[in-house]
Amino acid sequence: MTTRTRMNVYFDPALLKQVEALALRRKVSKSAIVEAAVASFLSGDTSEKLEAAMSRRLDRLGRQVDTLDEDLAILGETLSLFIRFWLTITPPLPDSAKESARAKGAERFEGFMQSLGRRLATGDRFLKELSQDMDVSE
Repeated sequence: MTTRTRMNVYFDPALLKQVEALALRRKVSKSAIVEAAVASFLSGDTSEKLEAAMSRRLDRLGRQVDTLDEDLAILGETLSLFIRFWLTITPPLPDSAKESARAKGAERFEGFMQSLGRRLATGDRFLKELSQDMDVSE
């Protein structure tokens, strides 16, 4: 059994409350919390550990940004291709059909918005489905 030496220290009441709360959450003694904090403070490699942790986080963020960039490029290409296709195949309407076309367009748009709302609410994403489809076919 390791012997321990008693030491009396004074804490700011707010800091002591934080130590007590952490001890309760972790189900360890206040002494263990303070001992670990002092050991961490006195160890020479604290800055190296912090730098390594920050580096890992930055790497992960960089990969996430790369994924978002790729998704955005796919969305841009998809939208531009759709617009080009739609403009190429859609003939101009005669004046007599424009009113009914507007009504039908509003109805279709409402259906589109409801479908989009459902997909967003469930977490379904087109790009996720697209990437899954591509992984299966390869």
